[in-house]
Amino acid sequence: MLTLKLINEETERVIRGLQKKHFEGAAEAIAAVQATDRRRREAQQQLDQLLAESKKKAAEIGALMKQGLREQAEQAKTSVAELKEKAKELEAAMDEAQKRLNEQLYQIPNIPYDEVPEGAAAEDNVVVKSNLKECDGTDTVGNWTTNPVVEEARLPHWELAKKYNLIDLDLGVKITGAGFPVYIGKGAQLQRALINFFLAEANKAGYTEIMPPTVVNAASGYGTGQLPDKEGQMYHAEVDDLYLIPTAEVPVTNIYRDVILDEKDLPIKNCAYTQCFRREAGSYGKEVRGLNRLHEFSKIEIVRIDTPEHSKESHKEMLAHVEGLLQKLELPYRILRLCGGDQSFTSAICYDFEVYSEAQKRWLEVSSVSNFDTYQANRLKCRYRRADTKKTELCHTLNGSALALPRIVAALLENNQTEAGIRIPAALQPYTGFELID
Repeated sequence: MLTLKLINEETERVIRGLQKKHFEGAAEAIAAVQATDRRRREAQQQLDQLLAESKKKAAEIGALMKQGLREQAEQAKTSVAELKEKAKELEAAMDEAQKRLNEQLYQIPNIPYDEVPEGAAAEDNVVVKSNLKECDGTDTVGNWTTNPVVEEARLPHWELAKKYNLIDLDLGVKITGAGFPVYIGKGAQLQRALINFFLAEANKAGYTEIMPPTVVNAASGYGTGQLPDKEGQMYHAEVDDLYLIPTAEVPVTNIYRDVILDEKDLPIKNCAYTQCFRREAGSYGKEVRGLNRLHEFSKIEIVRIDTPEHSKESHKEMLAHVEGLLQKLELPYRILRLCGGDQSFTSAICYDFEVYSEAQKRWLEVSSVSNFDTYQANRLKCRYRRADTKKTELCHTLNGSALALPRIVAALLENNQTEAGIRIPAALQPYTGFELID
């Protein structure tokens, strides 16, 4: 969440940032936070005065008793008792104000960096790079000739999955419901190969592998900003008040909740493979067909904890890592800088990676790589101790998909169709143990 220091010292910049993110009622929300904060601080000041007065009177009681002034001492005791009751009322008022303040702050998104483009929706995102030979920043696709595709009969991945018995979507419906596919034979082996490939590449890049739980408590959900869950995307086990994770970002970043790190240990670089669960409420139509949008899927996440001075460099390194994965998989891709209105609630800046689907004739998002500045760290109380001043400051947190599997699988199947079968990219073959799906 935004810090009170930022809100109070740079109010206009915060409001402009929220407006850039198309957050309705930005000025009113910030004014409400400041009003609640004033009430909290006023109650704190009154409480401090009462406690000082109570301490002074308590000291007087002993002196009065020594002087034999019992009646005055009893009066002083009564006064101290009254002050204590008032102090309890003020403490309750402070607690209520703090609770209200947190509720208000939790509802306010992060503000975007200056380089985030203006815009309200996906069509306003900016293409910053593509490996297509004639990319001029438009949505035109052409001249991707690395793979010997079958020009006359490009099939979508859901038909290829059925043709080669790789994925059974109907069986997933029988066992669980729509959006829970069953991978079979070489389909399952391809999944496992991609997981191992992505983890091996993360290890080479210096990321420490974590195997976290796939259910978290509410404190973890609040820590990374998934809660309060305004869009109903998280599966909630209500009896135990636990949540199925939508991404490994949640448990891995929460490792550092209520932790003070040493500057010399930063940046911390973690990666994790987990199953991910998203309700995807309201999703329907052709764009969610097959593997395009699932309720359960596999993903490798990279997470960094860094200093404010180095976090932008960390972000660049993470972007280069994800791009390198797509290059090794020989997929047509592009990188977009998201506009303010299309960014997530918690990010300060975000880049999406998309791969092109030859059969579906459209771009599929496969990764988002974000810098959250201090927004998550303030929720998490994740700090570091500076080497020079020994003072503690909030860390910056970053994460990205490296990579999510469903749409990568879809793109690999669709973009690698040949007369003989589906070709496996060379970088992946040591992990699959086969060169062709036939």
